[in-house]
Amino acid sequence: MQDAYCLRCAPQVHGAVRDVLGFATGVITIELGAVVDNPVIVPDGEVMTTGNFHGEPLAFAADMLAMAISELASISERRVDRMLDPAFSRGLPPFLAPGAGTNSGFMLAQYNRCLAGQREQGTRAPGQRGHHPTSGKQEDHVSMGWTSVRKLREVVANVRACLAVEICCAAQGVDLRIPVASPSVPLQAVHALVRSSVPRMDVDREVAAQLAAVDTLLPEICRVAAEACPRSGDSSGLLRAAEKVV
Repeated sequence: MQDAYCLRCAPQVHGAVRDVLGFATGVITIELGAVVDNPVIVPDGEVMTTGNFHGEPLAFAADMLAMAISELASISERRVDRMLDPAFSRGLPPFLAPGAGTNSGFMLAQYNRCLAGQREQGTRAPGQRGHHPTSGKQEDHVSMGWTSVRKLREVVANVRACLAVEICCAAQGVDLRIPVASPSVPLQAVHALVRSSVPRMDVDREVAAQLAAVDTLLPEICRVAAEACPRSGDSSGLLRAAEKVV
């Protein structure tokens, strides 16, 4: 009667991630234009002691991005599992292997995705914690933003690996479904781009090279998908932010 949440609610989950990307982009833009000198000498010559150098805005933004982007991997994993499980894939062969039994298809890709997911789960906790006063308690509250940003970089790498698995599996699923129904125009564009670097897998071969190729294509996939989709408004700014993240 109804699709699973990972399919039916994808716009809501992905849209919430886009909202966080938009917020973080605004914070970063403000902070890049901020005066962080201490003291600050204002135009009339007054010398002012300030705290504009404090990294809390960036720390919060990085932690929010890590939390939001992680959800892309979480919902992606559920879609991958449904594609590989014949009990839920609606006619697709087990593990998307045309010769299932003698071939394991994308079973090992799912292993890779689970490993990346475990790493990603371990880096989701906020980094701006555990303040330790220094300098005679003068510097008694710091943002720990450096930790937040380093953790965000790890999250992005792990989420990229998860999305590469889903894209490889989805491209294979499209190939197997074409005799039944043609994909939409945007999906055709993305599928063609993926297939330009990753051929269909009818007989088992190493999946690591396939995943690495798709990982490299991720920014181009974002661009091609956006160009092929009708837009109700100008989302180019958010698209550029997403491309920078991936």
